[in-house]
Amino acid sequence: MNLRAPERHTLVCFGATGDLAQRKVLPSIYRLHKATPALHRTAVVGVARSALDDKAYREKVAAVLVKSGVPGEGARAWCEQNLFYCPIGEGAHDAFAALGARLEAIERDMGLPGNRVFYLALPLQAFEPTIRCLGEAGLHRARGWSRLVVEKPFGRDLASAQALNALVHRYFDESCVFRLDHYLGKETVQNLIAFRFGNSLFEPLWNRDRVERVEITVAEDLGVEGRAAFYEEAGAVRDVLQNHVLQLLCLTAMEPPAALDGDSIANEKLKVLRSMSVFDESSAVLGQYAAGELEGKSLLGYREEPGVPEGSEVETFVAVCTRINNWRWHGVPFYLRTGKRMPRKLSRITVVFRSPPAAVFQPLVVCGMACNRLEIALQPNEGFNLTFQVKQPGEGMRLHTQEMRFRYAEAFGPLAEAYQTLLLDVMRGERTLFVRHDEMEEAWRLCEPLINRPRTLLQYPAGSWGPARACTMIDHDGQGWTHQ
Repeated sequence: MNLRAPERHTLVCFGATGDLAQRKVLPSIYRLHKATPALHRTAVVGVARSALDDKAYREKVAAVLVKSGVPGEGARAWCEQNLFYCPIGEGAHDAFAALGARLEAIERDMGLPGNRVFYLALPLQAFEPTIRCLGEAGLHRARGWSRLVVEKPFGRDLASAQALNALVHRYFDESCVFRLDHYLGKETVQNLIAFRFGNSLFEPLWNRDRVERVEITVAEDLGVEGRAAFYEEAGAVRDVLQNHVLQLLCLTAMEPPAALDGDSIANEKLKVLRSMSVFDESSAVLGQYAAGELEGKSLLGYREEPGVPEGSEVETFVAVCTRINNWRWHGVPFYLRTGKRMPRKLSRITVVFRSPPAAVFQPLVVCGMACNRLEIALQPNEGFNLTFQVKQPGEGMRLHTQEMRFRYAEAFGPLAEAYQTLLLDVMRGERTLFVRHDEMEEAWRLCEPLINRPRTLLQYPAGSWGPARACTMIDHDGQGWTHQ
């Protein structure tokens, strides 16, 4: 992995007055600039439709930084030295030409080398016209390097993703494209690589001979929270399954990479995706939350949320059973699940190992034998639990489940914000934590049947773990999902 100091550059943030830029991107950039001496005199140029000037935008961002915990004096000083604004109006070509002239003037005045990062903190429908105008105006042909950062979702299906990739590659080499999935910036997700390949204890067990099943859950306790317009275009498959969940599956199941660089890791993730069959309704359950209750509080159903059309058929829950048809994992089911309005916020990977042969215990007092489980908690309470069996004191052979536990916060203190980690990697040109075009297209291939075909949508009460059919999807010796 490339840990060199980032070079000075100009970061151009499109959508600079939007929620994502102000809530995540700009506070992360501020903290990086403060923590990294090489970035102390680096320019950040906000670009949006609003007719603001530098002064008004700096005041707006300073207020946002203060709200996020930055001291007021420090926020105002940073904005004055590093922050600029350029209105783009409706995005006409002459507006992009004016932006180019402004960038050159800022780079000249600050003595910057002409390196540029273009960050698209924009809705999906704005990606194509922004990239096209940016390229046609030649903004990517700076004196130094140019990099493009695109937030997910990257496309709406396989065809649109391929078309968007073709447009991007018209102006940017793949090595300069950073498709950002904020889940990959979480320390606990990065730790999957260290945990798997840095500990020889688990590698001999990480296969079809010793693993009974793998469960991956990304659950949210919130509803759409005023984002109905976005969610009506996305749904659970596009919003979480196609990116977050499948990336977790790849990191869990992939073979050891040849090196810890972006392409080597992407190569192994791609092999996993290509070893899977497309998802279809026979292996999936899709649902939508109805009215319910959580912790004594009444909750609206999805169709009752503000901004949701009457009779909406958008899924807020999806569970899939899939298999990886390769030598290591043949026959092992992988259960994937994500949904809104579930009992609690939870992102967890659970590896359930096969039960030991029980014949030796049968002549004795049988005490329910439980499978060993490795539970990797991505959020909250980041860390892992490993369960094992011990003899319960007293007469007879009674087994009891105990666990070993590790928690990141106890060992290392607070973890870095994911956006801060990913932005620093963009500035370094390090692509390990980003999604390559071919693996992203393979993920769309797997999910497309759940998006583009008629589906059966099951209702589930808000505050529950999803439709009843999904809760019984895992039905082995009377067991269900580890968390339900």
